[in-house]
Amino acid sequence: MTFPISEPVLRRIAASGLDVEDVRRVVTTALEEDLRYGPDATTASTVPASATAVAELTPRVDGVVAGLPAALAVFDMVLGDAYELLSEREDGERLAAGEPALVLRGPVRGLLTAERTALNLLCHLSGVATATAAWVSEVDGTGCAIRDSRKTLPGLRLLQKYAVRCGGGVNHRLGLGDAVLIKDNHVVAAGSVTAALAAAREHAPELACEVEVDTLEQLEEALAAGADEVLLDNFTPEQCRRAVARRDEVSPKTRLESSGGLTLDRGKAYAESGVDYLSVGGLTHSSPALDLGMDLR
Repeated sequence: MTFPISEPVLRRIAASGLDVEDVRRVVTTALEEDLRYGPDATTASTVPASATAVAELTPRVDGVVAGLPAALAVFDMVLGDAYELLSEREDGERLAAGEPALVLRGPVRGLLTAERTALNLLCHLSGVATATAAWVSEVDGTGCAIRDSRKTLPGLRLLQKYAVRCGGGVNHRLGLGDAVLIKDNHVVAAGSVTAALAAAREHAPELACEVEVDTLEQLEEALAAGADEVLLDNFTPEQCRRAVARRDEVSPKTRLESSGGLTLDRGKAYAESGVDYLSVGGLTHSSPALDLGMDLR
């Protein structure tokens, strides 16, 4: 199936910072799932071909919106030039319940065909952004940033990481080749933290190197070996404070990231330890969708 995207919508996607080809791929896949067995039978049988309406995509609860360019791409692919965009909010905005995020006018058949696909993307990505914003608010004033991980849904990584940015978070590596993250199994394979880090620097000297440690003793080894970042795995807030103090003495430029078992109610305690990042895998793998719906008028 071919679903072209118009130039104005392509420009909107690019201006948002999303990857145009990634959005095209995701939306095309989603529409193919919906239409693989044929056109929308329910809509075709119940809605006159000539019917037009205004469609409002609106949150049912307060939250941070993300994914509007992707949702608009769905309508654009389905409706072609047969619709008019009446209003659109900006990704990253906090909307109150009932405050429209996207308003369009067009043929009812096309609007209803596109509805669920557009909402699936918008609800999920807005949920990620809303959850991220809650973490960012929790650690406000500490100087600590909220970071995502590679715990993303297959095919949606760039969109989910975009939603994290919309919520005020920052991205960790996008894949396996844009940064080095030496974890416990890599240390076992290499023989030690020092050996693993040396091997990584020889193999890919241009990449930043982060080392995961489980103990303060391993932290000492990572700092001595010159790691760019150290991931403190399952440390308590007190252990994080001790790690920060030692980092400041030995290698002040090394950034520290706390990870493992973090919960929102304990976020500030970790952030106040002085670490640079809190790694929250749940932002992308288990944030609840933000409830948005489409209403015709």
